[in-house]
Amino acid sequence: MNALLRLLAWLLALALVALPVVAVLNGWVGAERFPLARLRVSGQFERVQAEQLRAAVAPHARRGYFAVDLHAAQRAVERLPWVESAQVRKQWPDVLEVRVVEHRPFARWGEDRMLSERGVLFPLPPDLADARLPRLDGPPARAPEVVALYNEARELFAPLGYGVAELGVDARGSWSLVLDNGTRVVVGRDDARARLQRFVRVLPQLLAGQARPLERADLRYTNGFTLAWGRPATRDSSFHTPASAQARAKQASST
Repeated sequence: MNALLRLLAWLLALALVALPVVAVLNGWVGAERFPLARLRVSGQFERVQAEQLRAAVAPHARRGYFAVDLHAAQRAVERLPWVESAQVRKQWPDVLEVRVVEHRPFARWGEDRMLSERGVLFPLPPDLADARLPRLDGPPARAPEVVALYNEARELFAPLGYGVAELGVDARGSWSLVLDNGTRVVVGRDDARARLQRFVRVLPQLLAGQARPLERADLRYTNGFTLAWGRPATRDSSFHTPASAQARAKQASST
């Protein structure tokens, strides 16, 4: 009996010591004695507002320095528009530090998303709906491939004075792009880089002395391209050729 009483007394003493610690760590007591009174924000960002950050972390900071849930606060910040990643930590005695990395848009992705410079897809912000950015598209898992081919295509066409406005790959793996002058280039599924290189090499010859704009080029051929020409820039429509007229262009290497 004496041993049981001693055990109960020991457990009671342990509880009396541990309970205040548990209460403080869980925010049951002590929040007013150890408050998080200051928010310190760092990082290079332009679109995320300090008021948004304060509102995101406030529910988690009310429980005080010892009971703040840093992981929950971090997740709340990362759910904000334009936030790519965040780090939340506390500094004694009353500071909550938030470091933010903001999405830096690289291109439009599909109809309702953006691709950041780090290759992260995020919802299209309303203020960028009309932004002049390249338009990329494809299965999200293939985003690195899309970006790589876009960069290569941009370098290929730049010496000719063209930019790449759109580039994408469909569900079947077929590539296509649109130049900034409106020309659509259907590349196909196989050897996309080699086909583009071959097309760029002969494009000046195809356009030489041609009054009509090139509307579409289909590169899905082994020994040539199928070209669709538009109407020439003239007021006299009697000399216009049909927009659907097509001509076969042989590769320079095959002539």
